[in-house]
Amino acid sequence: MRAARLIKMVLLLQSRPAMTAAELARELEVSERTVTRDAQALSEAGVPVYADRGRAGGYRLVGGYRTRLTGLARSEAEALFLSGVPGALREMGLEDVASAARLKVSAALLPSLRDAPDTAAQRFHLDAPAWFREPETPALLPVIAEAVWDDRCLRARYRRGDGEVERTLEPYGLVLKAGVWYLCARVAGGSFRTYRIDRFEAVDALAERFHRAADFDLPAHWAEQAERFARSILHAEVVVRLSPDGVRRLPHAVDPLAAREALAGAGAPDAEGWVTVTLPVESQEVAHGQLTALGPEAEVLAPASLRERCAADAARLAARYARGDAG
Repeated sequence: MRAARLIKMVLLLQSRPAMTAAELARELEVSERTVTRDAQALSEAGVPVYADRGRAGGYRLVGGYRTRLTGLARSEAEALFLSGVPGALREMGLEDVASAARLKVSAALLPSLRDAPDTAAQRFHLDAPAWFREPETPALLPVIAEAVWDDRCLRARYRRGDGEVERTLEPYGLVLKAGVWYLCARVAGGSFRTYRIDRFEAVDALAERFHRAADFDLPAHWAEQAERFARSILHAEVVVRLSPDGVRRLPHAVDPLAAREALAGAGAPDAEGWVTVTLPVESQEVAHGQLTALGPEAEVLAPASLRERCAADAARLAARYARGDAG
């Protein structure tokens, strides 16, 4: 433990012109007295740590000393590519690994580039969760993430419908979609499937490791699965007439895949500039809620039952506003 702390102290001093005892103590999570003892130990070991006395004093490395202890471990190098998603790193239990990797990179940079990490952090930030929801970290995510990194098989119990199933899985990759974590895994001896992490009831990492398929492409696999899922739930169709504004707003009101297909098959605008589309939907109930958001910019033509329901809504709304008061 102390050896790791001493290495981190050297890297911190190498990445900055100087640091006070208080700053080092905060970074190393020790007392200032421990910092003093560690600095003395480094000096005795031949590392030229120099202490400036006084209020403006601090610790520094003398003579441009540079350590060779900057080689990245595999886990640190892999985590470094995720540095733009600190929340995801924290949820997967990789925050400390990524911090060590960033520190090593900072220590290896030329002095003129030392501000690069802070510069990047002030210009890019990823906020993954969707609006108006409090993201919850699945309790089993760190265990699953570790198995993904190690190519280690999992024995998992998964909640599906009203029951549970137990599977031995080969965990290939994790996906964070709108604040929800998913696992792309292959059932041992079977096909690839996608699981919501928060539906796992229990997971155990096995000693057995699996051989990752060389042609597996996680982004491509996820894109294919996402489109397949979107298509699988679009069981019905409605015919809708849309104003120009309704056309612009349609992708924000319904499934984007359904909107693309509907607009791609739209006919020419009529004399008023409206177009008629056939829209794939999950159900009439879902379509009612989605198309209501378009207000007067959409007119349902078919099926008749949905048109009648929307007409009844419009009549009730018109009657409410026709009262002439806010009561």
